[in-house]
Amino acid sequence: MKLKQVAVSLIIVAAATTAVAADSKKPVAKWTCADFVAVDDQFKPQVMYAATAYAKGGKPEASMIDIEGTEKIIPIVGEECVKDPQASFWQKLKAAMAKVKAEAKADMHKVEKKM
Repeated sequence: MKLKQVAVSLIIVAAATTAVAADSKKPVAKWTCADFVAVDDQFKPQVMYAATAYAKGGKPEASMIDIEGTEKIIPIVGEECVKDPQASFWQKLKAAMAKVKAEAKADMHKVEKKM
């Protein structure tokens, strides 16, 4: 199962890297929200998977991709980037990751209280 997860992660990162390279020559950590908004909608999830993996460990290959968590982050970052296109995509991504992580922790705390 872990091998399958790693393989899927690497395939997604490779696809995202191709999608990113086609639209922008600068590293994702230096993107503005306008750069992210300009990405074709069909590639935004792949870009986000690669970016969140990179944000977690600095190297996409080193991180497991949390599909469910990333799926929650995509609309948050998308909405924030549409509101402020000149803002840092990277900062919006980090803020969304922190928000989703805090929500998950709060949900886990609620579950533990019920036990």
